[in-house]
Amino acid sequence: MSTATEITLPSAGHDIKSAKSILRRLFRDFEGCLKVRLWDGSEVKLGQNHPAFSLSFRSAKTFQDMVLSRNPLRIVDAYFQGLIDIDGDLYSALKLREYMTSLQLSLLEKMSLSTKALRIRSERISSSNIAPKWIKTFGQLVGISPDRNLNRDAISFHYDVSNDFYSLWLDPQMVYSCAYYEEPEQSLDLAQRNKLDHICRKLRLQPGERLLDIGCGWGALICWAAENYDVKAHGITLSRNQFEYAQNMIKQRGLERAVSVELLDYRDLKGESCYDKLVSVGMFEHVGLKNLPTYFDIANRILKPGGLFLNHGITSDESGWKKTIATEFINRYVFPDGQLETVSTVQHNMENANFEIHDVEGLRLHYAMTLREWVNRLEQRREEALKLVPDSVYRIWRLYMAACALQFEQGGTGIYQILASKRADFSQPVPLTRRDLYDTALHSHVH
Repeated sequence: MSTATEITLPSAGHDIKSAKSILRRLFRDFEGCLKVRLWDGSEVKLGQNHPAFSLSFRSAKTFQDMVLSRNPLRIVDAYFQGLIDIDGDLYSALKLREYMTSLQLSLLEKMSLSTKALRIRSERISSSNIAPKWIKTFGQLVGISPDRNLNRDAISFHYDVSNDFYSLWLDPQMVYSCAYYEEPEQSLDLAQRNKLDHICRKLRLQPGERLLDIGCGWGALICWAAENYDVKAHGITLSRNQFEYAQNMIKQRGLERAVSVELLDYRDLKGESCYDKLVSVGMFEHVGLKNLPTYFDIANRILKPGGLFLNHGITSDESGWKKTIATEFINRYVFPDGQLETVSTVQHNMENANFEIHDVEGLRLHYAMTLREWVNRLEQRREEALKLVPDSVYRIWRLYMAACALQFEQGGTGIYQILASKRADFSQPVPLTRRDLYDTALHSHVH
C-alpha cells in the first residue's frame, strides 16, 4: 500500500514573513534608511532614523526578480513599467545601485535567500520592453556603422518625444544643455542666458561673421547670436521636431535674413573654409567614439583660417565606452547612440585634426545644478506631463536626469567647453588674456 505525500503551500502570511526576512538580510549593512511596502500593503522599515524614501512592490514576482538577480536594471525596468514606485527622495533611492552591486553574500546565504524567494507564491505578470526593438542592435552598431538612418532614429528617439513635454521643464528658450550659474542662487532661466552669452563671448563673435551650430537643438543659440552679436547664423539638426520648432521661432522673431536651420547630418556638410566660427553644444556625445576623428576633421575643413571652434560636451572619467550598468541604462532607455570619452582623449582627437587648443573650461557642477532643477520642474508638472507622454516616459526622464545629476556630483562624468582654432604659423585668434570674457562694460546682453 502506497502512502501519498501531502505538499503544503506556504500561506500568504508566510510569504510576507519570508519577504521581510529577506529584506532585513539584504539591507543589514545599509547605512541609510528606507521603507519597503510589499504587495499586500504591509511595510517594513530598514535602517536607522527616518526613511528618506520608500519602495513599493506591486507584485510578488517583481520582488522575486529583485532578490534573484540583484541587478539594479531589473528594479529600474520595473519602475518604468509601474511595477515599483519610488516615493520620497529619489536621489537617495538611486544610491541603492552602489549598495546592491557591492553587496557581499556567502554562497550559503545566496542559496538560502534564493530558496526563500522561490517559495514565495507569485503571479504571472505581463512584461513589455519599453525600448524599441532596434535599440537591441546598438551594441554592435553605435560608433561603427555609418548608417545615417540609424543615427536619425537614435536622435528621434530622444529629442522627438514632444516639444510640449520638453517645454514643461526647460527654460523659455528651450536650451537642453548645461546652464552657466554665476551664482548658485540664480534661476535656471538666467543661467541659460548666461550660458548662451558665455559661448558667444568665447567665440569673440563680430558683426557680419558666419556662425555654424552643429546640432543646434531648438535654435536658442543661433537666434541669441544673431540678435545680440549681429552675425549670420546657421544651425543643423537631425531632429524633425527641433527643426520645425526652430523654423517657427526664427519667423516669430523676424530673423529670417540672419538665421537659418537645416535638417542635416554633420557628415553631409559641404565646402571648405565656409564659416568664421563653429559651435557644437551637447552634440558630439552622439557621434560615437569611432567617428570622433571624422567629426573633428569635418569641423576643421569648414572653419576659416583664424576662426574659432567651441566644442561643448559631456565626458567620462574612464577611457572607452565600456559596458556597465550605467552605460547599458543610458543606451537602452535614453541615448541609444550615446558614448562618452575622457577629456584628454577628446583633446587628442582635436589635435590630430590639426586644431590648436586655446581654452578648456570644466562645468561639471553647473550641470549637476541644471539637472536637479530640470527634475524639480518635471516633478512639479507631473500631471501636465502625463497628458503629453505615457507614464513610462515620464518615469524614464525623471530617473535618468536624477541619476545624471548624481554622476556629475560624484565626478564620474564631466562636461567641458574646449575652444580651438586651425593650427597655423604666427596665428593669434584669441586675445592674450581672458579679460574680455568678463568685462561687463562690453557685454550687456544678459538680463
